Amino acid sequence: MQDEALMAAALSVGRRELGQTWPNPAVGAVVVRETPAGPVVLGRGWTSKGGRPHAEPQAIAQAGKAAHGATLYVTLEPCSHHGQTPPCVDAIRAAGLKRVVAAVEDPDFRVAGRGFSILREAGIEVVVGPGAAEARIAHAGHIRRVTEGRPHVMLKLAISADGKVGLAGRRPAAITGEATRGRVHMLRATFDAVLTGIGTVLADDPRLTCRLPGMLHRSPVRIVLDSELRLPATSALARSIATAPLWILAAEDAPAEREGPIVGLGAEVMRVRRRAGGGLDLDEAVKLLALRGITRLMVEAGPRVAGAFVQSRLVDEADIFQAPRELGPEALDALEGLPLSQLDTYLSVTETERHGADRLTIMRRR
Repeated sequence: MQDEALMAAALSVGRRELGQTWPNPAVGAVVVRETPAGPVVLGRGWTSKGGRPHAEPQAIAQAGKAAHGATLYVTLEPCSHHGQTPPCVDAIRAAGLKRVVAAVEDPDFRVAGRGFSILREAGIEVVVGPGAAEARIAHAGHIRRVTEGRPHVMLKLAISADGKVGLAGRRPAAITGEATRGRVHMLRATFDAVLTGIGTVLADDPRLTCRLPGMLHRSPVRIVLDSELRLPATSALARSIATAPLWILAAEDAPAEREGPIVGLGAEVMRVRRRAGGGLDLDEAVKLLALRGITRLMVEAGPRVAGAFVQSRLVDEADIFQAPRELGPEALDALEGLPLSQLDTYLSVTETERHGADRLTIMRRR
């Protein structure tokens, strides 16, 4: 039970930079010494923005000489390879830690159990497993990127009591309340990127930034599926490029001359092949984003894009905010061409929350 509780502390520490460390995982670590009065935390560390320094050496440095003979709790297997920084296993051995408790093994082929082996060979006790279920959620983006070559995809939906997302004629409607809007902004702050479709951009002119007080700098990369390069240079997304990057996913055959105005403002255009129906190939799109380092992708789009992600079985998590008001039978369904129950075919409800009058249901891949 004590290992679980202290791992929970490491997970809490690691989550503080979730969405800011890509392409690296947001790892948390704490150095703990056992005393007659109970465990004492000597040092805390977390992966810094941009992925370096790593969590373990920062926690060890904070603990200083007191780390000798202590226990390190870390949410992911310590790295064992030389990259832009030395291996974390070297820092652990040099500090004289006697025990390492890790939540999960790192599936990255450069680590994948090797870190644990090196520590055991050095005479350090290694325990793997406490907090594993929560760690797999926290590190879902990293795990999916290194095992499947794509980001972890979360679909965010704001629906009415009767499962609608907009008024007839594709007119937008204010559905959820202020508490939900705050929660959505916090979600944006914990994702590497947020994706929407050009239809939503033209209809709603969103910024897709995190506008909680003092958190604008945590805004994710904004990504637009725009097969024909129709995004206006006067849009809110284009005008806020200084705040957060803007990437456009366009079709391979979209007119090259349309790139100029938006690229001139600082946006980046990437080309993706079309699928048979004419839209962009989402499988190729998400793999391209993974190659660019994106590990956690939030889809905040209209029914067409949302339905396409669900149909392609690319949704790993759905955060569904449901308000008590109804919009009526003529209003827009949440997923174009699909019942909302399509999510049940490969996702299961794992959590529910209340935000004001709205209910949040979180579903994750089984």
